[in-house]
Formats: sequence, structure tokens, C-alpha cells
Amino acid sequence: MDLLSVKDLCISFQLGEMHKKNINQMAQREVVHNVSFAIQKGQCHALVGESGAGKSLTARSLMHLLPYGVYIRSGSVVLEGQELTHLTEKEMLRFRGKDIAMVFQDSLAGLNPLQPVGKQVEEALFIHSTMNKKEREKRVLELFDLVQIDNAKERVLSFPHQLSGGQRQRVMLALAIANKPKLLIADEPTTALDANIQVAILELLQSLQKEFDMGLLLISHDLRMVQDFADVVHVMQKGEIIESSKEVFVNPKHWYTQKLLATEDTDYAPVQKNITEPILSVKNLNIEFVRPKKMLFKAPQVFHAVKNVNFILSKGECLGLVGESGSGKSSIALAVLRLISSTGSIILNGQAIENYSHKQMQPLRKKLQVVFQDPYLSLNPRMTIYDCIKEGVLAHEKMQKQVLMQKIYTCLEDVGLSKDYALRFPHELSGGERQRVAIARAIILQPEVLILDEPTSSLDRTLQFQLLELLKTLQKKYAMSFVYISHDLRLVKGFCQKILVLKQGECVEQGMTKDVFMNPQSEYMKRLLYSSNMQHEVM
Repeated sequence: MDLLSVKDLCISFQLGEMHKKNINQMAQREVVHNVSFAIQKGQCHALVGESGAGKSLTARSLMHLLPYGVYIRSGSVVLEGQELTHLTEKEMLRFRGKDIAMVFQDSLAGLNPLQPVGKQVEEALFIHSTMNKKEREKRVLELFDLVQIDNAKERVLSFPHQLSGGQRQRVMLALAIANKPKLLIADEPTTALDANIQVAILELLQSLQKEFDMGLLLISHDLRMVQDFADVVHVMQKGEIIESSKEVFVNPKHWYTQKLLATEDTDYAPVQKNITEPILSVKNLNIEFVRPKKMLFKAPQVFHAVKNVNFILSKGECLGLVGESGSGKSSIALAVLRLISSTGSIILNGQAIENYSHKQMQPLRKKLQVVFQDPYLSLNPRMTIYDCIKEGVLAHEKMQKQVLMQKIYTCLEDVGLSKDYALRFPHELSGGERQRVAIARAIILQPEVLILDEPTSSLDRTLQFQLLELLKTLQKKYAMSFVYISHDLRLVKGFCQKILVLKQGECVEQGMTKDVFMNPQSEYMKRLLYSSNMQHEVM
């Protein structure tokens, strides 16, 4: 008997009002069409496709966690002989978290910010087990050790914001496996994590699957990522499974699968023939953070986040900053932007700015812009797209309303959006569209240096490459230089002429991207290439 059997699953968006009782009389739009697959005990299946393909909706429907206004229209979901589709919410509580569990994409949103993480795992045990408090506390420590969280006794008292992305994802895993589920669903569990941590999380999932003999449904937009972990890969497009196979990487049948695999193959970024004068020069950059005092008469600890980093960025060039989470990449960007204090030399267009105050930096902000990782957080949800872009322009110069309007419309067209988007709000846009707006807001000032801090990490593979192609076009049009922060070496390979590799705040290797990829000198870079499955592809 199959552990999980999904047959002809159809999911619809309800376009009518929720208070109407007869669902068949409402206006509907079907978004998932006749999805079928079966998972055996101890098997790992991967559900792969672009954003909007229906992967997460399919996974959430298995646990009755669909958003408001979305429902299962027809089909069957059977877990060990038990039909789940017709269960009430109260009946589903017996299965959810016990027989079937889920690890969500955003661990920070998936954990309660007001409770220590140990308490949250203990709560899952309290609901589904008969353990007393001492037994639950002991089990939480065992689970933290099982998912390889260091200093488990200290971490159980930590709040989610005090942990790194990788640590939070391990807590989510501990929470999911607390009651030894028969089926574990992992929805994009490694998004926005660096290559080494991605592999560590996936290997941990694999070991937990074997230890508990669970079925595993792994959801991802990255086809290559699941290559070494999935027994069967299901490729989804526009709400349908178009191909299911164990040999999808060797012999893809469908053109869409071939396209997803082809997207991964990139050439090296073309090197500039005529090297121009540096536009940004950083020498001996050091960044320190003072940790909060734990004892009254003891001096506070100083954390050295970045140590003696040097680099030069020429006009029209792109420099990639690469390294694990916590290696100092974003700290360097914030120091260059003069948003955090640092020591060392920072020269922009021949002008030393390392000691500039906020007031002195104000006129230079136009030349030095940034696109942050999460556009949903960096765009004001109460402002229209027009107002979001307008705000930055008016901070630097006054212009007539008609001129400003035309400039904003032109800028939206530059990033591949029509002027109709100007009156929309951020929540009405997809992730890729929001990131295009964030880029438009930065380039409308025509900066000389644009810092890109993980701008594609939350996007699917196809959108990632589309966005980078867009940035290349804009770079030529506006003669900009880029500092591109990323943990994804495949993207860095085709986008950056130079690369700087960071480990624990120190530069372990830097040079031309092709030279570093083809002949890495440091063990750390070799490990990054291996974790990214690029050790045989650098040629």
C-alpha cells in the first residue's frame, strides 16, 4: 500500500463571496489540474517548477492549509488508507503535525517571534504525545542534537531572530519531526541559504528520512538542487505535472524540463577589454560590532565581522561578493553605503567617504544606490508603485509633475513593466515584478554604483536569469558598475567579471571569475564549488 496517494487533484480559486453555500454556483478559476502521484514509505519525491506552477498549493492542500478562498475542487488524497480531502478542520488536527508534517520556506515567518524556539518544539510534543514536562524538555534537547544544532542547551532559550537562517531551518526540522511523522513535506527548505548550508540541510533531511523511515516530498524551483536527493522528480508547469521520472536529468522528455535544465548552463561573464579608472576603491576595511554586556562588571565582547578587506571596482564592471551566511558580505555593502560604521579607506570617484556624516553623504546617495534582497520589505505596502519610485527622485531634485511622470513611466518600461503598474500596490505584484520595481527605484537616479544584495535569492531559476539579463542591459544603458552579493555561484559565473570570496569576515581568494572558478586556490572555494555541483562544470 502506498504511504501517500494523490489522484486527479484539482484546486481552484474562488472568485465569488465566501458566504455563499453552494460552491458549484460560484465563479471559479482552476489553478491545479488533475495532479497525481504516489509516494512509498522511505521514498523521496521532488515537485519542481517555476513560481506559480502550483507546487506549494499542491503541498498545502495535503494538510488542509490552503489560503482563504482556495479549495480542493475534486480529487483524492489518501494517507495510509485514510482519505483526507473530506475531513473537517477538527478531524485534520489528529493528522497534522503527527502523521504528516511540513517545513515551510520562510523559517522566520514559520516560527513564533514571541516564544523561545525550544518552547515551540515542546508545544508540538504537548499536543500529540503523553509525555510529562521533564520528558518533553529532554526530548527537545535530543531533537536539537538530532538536527545538529550546536549548543542545544543555549539554543532552546533563543528567540527566532537570534538564530541564523540555517539554524532556524534546523529548528523547523526539529519541530516537524518531533512526533515522528510518516510523511514530511519540505517546501523550498533551502531558499536564500548559501550552497554549503543548502547541502547540509538536504543531507540532514535525507538522514532523518532514513532514520524515521519517512516519506519525503521535497518542493523546489531549483532542478539541480534535488538531483542527488530525489527518487522521483515531478515537473510542474501551469498547475499540471508534465513529466514524472527517475531519469529526468539524463533523459528529459518534455521541452519545458529541457528548458529548466538548459537554464542552469551559463558562460562566463565577458571581461572588459579596456580597464578604466576605479570608481570604487576599498582598502583595509574593518567592521566591528559590540555585543550586549552579559555581566555588570565585565567588558562587552567585540565581534570582528570584517577583517582587512580590499577590492577595486572599475567603471562598467561587476564584482561578486561570495561566501556563506555570516561571512560579512552584507556588512561590507552597508559600510560602503555608510549605513554602519567601519575603519579603513572607502573612495568613491576619487573622493574619500569613510568619515562622511549622514549629511555629507546625502548628495552622494544619488551616485550610490542599493537593491535589497526582499522587495516586499523594502517597498512601502501603503504606497503605490508610482509613489515608491517618486519618493527617491524627489529626495534629490525637484521637477515638474509631467516630467516626473514621464521619467517614472520610462523607468518602468526599462525594467520590463508597463506604465499600468504605476497605480498598483506591492502586494498586487509577483516576487519578480516587485524586484523589478526595486531596481526601477534605484536606476531612476542613474547611479554610478549599484549594490545588489541577494536580489534574486527568493525567485525561481528562470526568473533569476531573466533578472540578471535585465541588469546587464541596464548596466550598458546607464554605464553603471555593480557590486553583486550572492551565495549562488552559477549566477555569479555568468554575471560578474571579478569575484571576492569571504569566509568569517576575511577574504580567502579574489581575482577574475574565470580564473578563480577554473583554478581555485583555497580549500573553502573548492568546497563551495563542490556544494554548488559545479566542480565538473567550471570549464
